[in-house]
Amino acid sequence: MTSSWKNENWWVSHFNFKEEVTKQFHIPHKVELHDATLRDGEQTAGVVLKPEEKVEIARRLGEAGVHRIEAGMPAVSEQDRKAIADIKKLGLDSKIFGFVRAKEEDIHMCLECGVDGVIIELPIGKPKLDLQFNWSVDRVIESSITAIKKAKELGLYTVFFPYDTTRADEADFEKLLTEVTAEALPDSVGIVDTMGCILPEATEYMVKFVKETTGGLPVEIHTHNDFGLAVANSLRAVAAGAEVVHCCVNGMGERTGNAALEEVAAGIQMLYGKDIGIDIPKLMGLSELVEHYTNFPLAVNKPIVGTANFTRESGIGADTLLKHPLAMFALNPGYLGRQAKLVLGKKSGMTSINVRLQELQVTLDEEAKKQLLTDVKNMGIEKKRILTDEEFVQLVKKYPVLQ
Repeated sequence: MTSSWKNENWWVSHFNFKEEVTKQFHIPHKVELHDATLRDGEQTAGVVLKPEEKVEIARRLGEAGVHRIEAGMPAVSEQDRKAIADIKKLGLDSKIFGFVRAKEEDIHMCLECGVDGVIIELPIGKPKLDLQFNWSVDRVIESSITAIKKAKELGLYTVFFPYDTTRADEADFEKLLTEVTAEALPDSVGIVDTMGCILPEATEYMVKFVKETTGGLPVEIHTHNDFGLAVANSLRAVAAGAEVVHCCVNGMGERTGNAALEEVAAGIQMLYGKDIGIDIPKLMGLSELVEHYTNFPLAVNKPIVGTANFTRESGIGADTLLKHPLAMFALNPGYLGRQAKLVLGKKSGMTSINVRLQELQVTLDEEAKKQLLTDVKNMGIEKKRILTDEEFVQLVKKYPVLQ
């Protein structure tokens, strides 16, 4: 049977699709992903991407169907400006965006690079205004209106990006939104969880607050992962009505990173059942490319793209692992270009031994197999890891093979 929750590629919880659950959702007809790997991802401490690497990452993002690519901040360097211009010249279906301060020269630099739109950042979080910049809300409002008007005058799609939104004084934020939309009317408004410190329930509140305050402008959600909630907050924002999710390949970004592109894409498509046009299997190769370019190693059990996600040591279900992978995983490894893998160690059982012996085309009597299992467990305990294939073969050689 094929359904929103069950097909040959995945089998997730059908409770996600019960009417009692889905009636709470206000998912927009069109949801887009805005990838910020080339700007926010590069802000990961110690990471530097060469212009040609940025171009290749952008090309692969486009091939995967990512709707928008934040190609960089042209004010940073001449190399960044060239990379942005070269990315635009690729002719991708993805819209290309530049990241700017609320300064006319930044906006003009983006225009010269040929971008389709700009992300205009200004602070609104209370700690930023009071402790870092010593700015008044009126100053933020004035600068915002001037910058947005300039960007729109130049024909650029304009995202108003008041950062540290989730730590803003609510009255200040409401005043900012009210006056900016009345005077300049950006194309969309970002809710920016710069410090990754909001709950999903509060994210939903903020999406609705922005829409009500601006008269229904599109909302973009940009989350960080300081409390491990970047993806959860992004998905909750979509369910509340946000039209655009900002994310980075492999969840890269400052401190604990941004919402991971691959996790957000899979969550929207598989858990909400909304096809947004992302080729999820292509994100696997993209993840490996970014890991290579950035020298930023991923955990082997990283959701969606981890290399050990379909590896099991436990003997329970070992015989099912290869025959019926969806009994053991929510995602079919083959859909992502992976293979289920059975490894041997302390937690192995007799079924695991039988499966591996069949793979080697070796037959042992039952007593030998019991002793072999004991050997495997003991070696796993001694070495505090799983056994290599070579180590298992050496153990097998201790026992006579049945003809």
